[in-house]
Amino acid sequence: MSATKFFIPSVNTLGRGALDDAIQDISTLGFTKGLVVTDTPLVELGLVAKLTEALGQQGIGSVVFDGVQPNPTTANVEAGLALFRQHQCDFVISFGGGSPHDCAKGIALVATNGGDIRDYEGVDQSAKPQAPLVAINTTAGTASEMTRFCIITDEARHIKMAIVDKHTTPLLSVNDPELMLAKPKALTAATGMDALTHAVEAYVSIAATPITDACAEKAIALISQYLRRAVEDGSDIEAREQMAYAQFLAGMAFNNASLGYVHAMAHQLGGFYDLPHGVCNAILLPHVQAYNAKVAARQLAGVARCMGVDTRGMSDDEAAQQALVAIRTLSADIQIPANLTELGVNAEDIPTLATNALNDACGLTNPKQATHEEICAIFQAAM
Repeated sequence: MSATKFFIPSVNTLGRGALDDAIQDISTLGFTKGLVVTDTPLVELGLVAKLTEALGQQGIGSVVFDGVQPNPTTANVEAGLALFRQHQCDFVISFGGGSPHDCAKGIALVATNGGDIRDYEGVDQSAKPQAPLVAINTTAGTASEMTRFCIITDEARHIKMAIVDKHTTPLLSVNDPELMLAKPKALTAATGMDALTHAVEAYVSIAATPITDACAEKAIALISQYLRRAVEDGSDIEAREQMAYAQFLAGMAFNNASLGYVHAMAHQLGGFYDLPHGVCNAILLPHVQAYNAKVAARQLAGVARCMGVDTRGMSDDEAAQQALVAIRTLSADIQIPANLTELGVNAEDIPTLATNALNDACGLTNPKQATHEEICAIFQAAM
């Protein structure tokens, strides 16, 4: 095994009451004014006001940018950056799920490196660290609050850009399950399956290590045990807390072992049709892993065991097939749409989607490299 790097924020605060602890941590960092990057629903719920009030009590000023779209765009980054500069902010706070986190990373990266967010598409394209970023999470799924991944939709090209850069890693991440209570069932389901996809793709990745495997295995086990409960009862604080840990562990895994064709393909669906990322991942996951099973049966057998399948007496190939069954069963139990057709995907767009997926950086560590024809076939199977 060649030398590897392990990326993670310097400080990560998790568990009930984590936000209060984090506010105290922020107050010791010496910042004076933060740009709070969030979305309108969190403003309407009053959560953003509570955050800015808590910051104010510590003598920290703030200005709110709540224009983040569910799939954050280059225009969102530009608008937030203008506000950051106008108010002479010295740090950024992302507050929400993956969309605010990714948008905030884009703002912070361009704030110090200059140019346009499109300049940083790919792997480690920036020259210096982003503006300091504190990421406060309100969903259990994307793990964007602790990763070096930043996904921004380029509206001109109708694609999602994958920006994978060590300089986008937040300074501090916060996962307080009390912020995740009463989230809608559909959102809980989609983000939970996003986390499962992170863990599975990291587990079968050619860049996996014993450290990322350990993180992925525990994440898969926790998600299998608690996601149904979190979807069924949004006030189940134990399920919410365990899912917060699960998605963080999955983030630790994929932040270092990277991802694969599920994400490379889902990014194209999100950029082309503006579809929910977690749902796209959930639909594609068993189809891509069926393709990967030809070379990664041993790893997928491990996925089956982590999901509670008794694989005694099974070959790796047989156990891998049971992993696919377990994934599909979990998706069905939490009412994820059955196929891409239900999301309005058009078969005639598949060749274009496949071309773009093959250019996505997330596919680089997939265990089996695919041809354009094979990616088209996976899309077709998911229809």
